[in-house]
Amino acid sequence: MAKYHPLRVFSGGANRPLAEDVVHILGTTLGDLTITHLPDSEIHVQIHEPVRGEDVFVIQPCATPVNDNVMELLLLIDAFRRASAASITAVVPYFPYGRQERMAKGREAISAKVVASALEMLGAGRVMYFDVHAAAIQGFFNIPVDPLSAFPTFAEYFQREGLAEDAVIVSPDTGRAKLASRVSSIMDIPMVMMHKRRASFKSAKVTHVVGDIQDRRPIVIDDVIAGGSVIDSFPVLLEAGARPEICVAITHPVLVGDSLKKLDAPYIQRVIVSNTIHLPPEKRHPKIEVVSIASVLAQVIQLVYEEKSITPVLRKLPGAR
Repeated sequence: MAKYHPLRVFSGGANRPLAEDVVHILGTTLGDLTITHLPDSEIHVQIHEPVRGEDVFVIQPCATPVNDNVMELLLLIDAFRRASAASITAVVPYFPYGRQERMAKGREAISAKVVASALEMLGAGRVMYFDVHAAAIQGFFNIPVDPLSAFPTFAEYFQREGLAEDAVIVSPDTGRAKLASRVSSIMDIPMVMMHKRRASFKSAKVTHVVGDIQDRRPIVIDDVIAGGSVIDSFPVLLEAGARPEICVAITHPVLVGDSLKKLDAPYIQRVIVSNTIHLPPEKRHPKIEVVSIASVLAQVIQLVYEEKSITPVLRKLPGAR
């Protein structure tokens, strides 16, 4: 039986290639809209087709330029609500301000909560994201949230490429230990953890490695690579006896500052990232390989649209219970 509300997928300007891959898998097309950045830096959005009574999914990761992409998303949600969409799902593969989820020092904004409140207030009825930095962000919402992950896809990649043999999953800090443990279970290989002390957003120091990494290929996992501070800690792995064939698996390739230059280190073998963020040519590197999460996202969108359980998908994800 056909569902009463038609399925419609729209894309913001941040990652249209991902949205095109998703609709191709779903067997549909992207909805028609335009986003215009005006000379005074204001943003104007216009939907060019009716969406009354339709289930709308708008795909918009919010990486650089973060604030422009966030504003595009908020304006699109407002436009769909005013156009009488039956439901609006904000598909935010890279959730912005994810590392500002608490007051670390006092008199700080909890920026991730601000974004969550704005999405909900403007009319989003559901939110999807991948590998958010702090799992507690899900609790910032009073609407359904689907926390997805790229790591099962990464695990398939490493096993297919034969890189899981004699390998060990490395958690870059205690905050990623639960994720690392789940990934090591999926791949059936051991894990170790680096003990890190962070002095600021830009400064962190790894003091030692917990676990046996002798003569093993490290697969370092993390949710985001921005300035590349995780790369600065790799010599500690080598000092602990790891093979100089380090692989890195990171969901969100933000890649700012001199992070790309750091990838030139001879002991880094491959850097596997997902396409939650669209990589422009200037952020490409010979060692970077992009693995698509479009099929996972399309599967979840279809299940949500059909009002079916997404538990079978979530059970494959790190951190699932």
